[in-house]
Amino acid sequence: MKRYYSLSAHTRRRYGQRVQKIPLDAGFSCPNRDGTLSRAGCLFCNPKGSGSGFGAQGQSLAEQWEFWRSIHVERHHLSLFTAYLQSYSNTHGPIEKLAETLTRLKGLPGLESLSLGTRPDCLDKAKLELLARQRDELGLSDVTLELGLQSASDTTLAYINRGHTAAEFAEAVKEAAAHGLTVVGHVIAGLPTPNGREGEAELLDSIDFINTLPVSGIKFHNLYVCRGTGVAKLYEAGQYVPLSQDEYLTMLSAALMRLKPTTVVHRLNGNPGKGELLAPDWAANMRGLHNAVRSHFEKHDVWQGKHNGAGDAIPPWFDPEYRGVIE
Repeated sequence: MKRYYSLSAHTRRRYGQRVQKIPLDAGFSCPNRDGTLSRAGCLFCNPKGSGSGFGAQGQSLAEQWEFWRSIHVERHHLSLFTAYLQSYSNTHGPIEKLAETLTRLKGLPGLESLSLGTRPDCLDKAKLELLARQRDELGLSDVTLELGLQSASDTTLAYINRGHTAAEFAEAVKEAAAHGLTVVGHVIAGLPTPNGREGEAELLDSIDFINTLPVSGIKFHNLYVCRGTGVAKLYEAGQYVPLSQDEYLTMLSAALMRLKPTTVVHRLNGNPGKGELLAPDWAANMRGLHNAVRSHFEKHDVWQGKHNGAGDAIPPWFDPEYRGVIE
């Protein structure tokens, strides 16, 4: 049985089957890259952004959708999918661009829900109203905003050139939830600070902060050093040392036990793209890391919410087959 409330357990409970994310590149930018805030980007962020890059290659959203959908239908016989606008900040820029992008999703076969990666400072009332309205017009069961908090420390956020405060994150979460939108928060363990890097105490502060907000899901990331970033410069100058795998497992375990047991865990670690990892080496071994996480949880009797209301045993809703009440 899983020791946390995984996204797979949540989707199987809600839809009765797996719902696969399909990454889409709609050609958005980022205020931390295009000069709106700066051109330097966040200290940890790959200048090329995340995602497939298919949009930059000229592929339409429909073409990207069919490329990935056909693979999942053929290999895994799936029928329900989430359109994941992943690359950069997908609510940045004029509202007209966001509206036009959402219109292009209409009629995509198997489209069940929508997820947008974005920033708290790229949202306003008009855009939230548009997303809520389009959810109904497109017949979607859910619209999720993936918002990067990264850290609840404003000192850290300023140092990594994040461009927003923790309070601005909280306000965006509350406004999104008020419009009926789902929010997934991102946190990063081991972020660089003016005096070194964040440790377990800072990560737990971030979890405590998220626990006070209407955040439905969370993604945990271990900070890895990506080539071409500000963190890479610090690392190469001997001013930043990445977490060891054991350090990350210990911090992740403490954070998971502090997290509310009803928060959906979408991810437990970062996943470096091909060719971007500079350090640490262990971050590239996804299978090894997944096995290490599972072994660590079992060895140390870790489960989500153990120190925050989950009681003396693993909650039954962590089981993908559970169909009872979530307390």
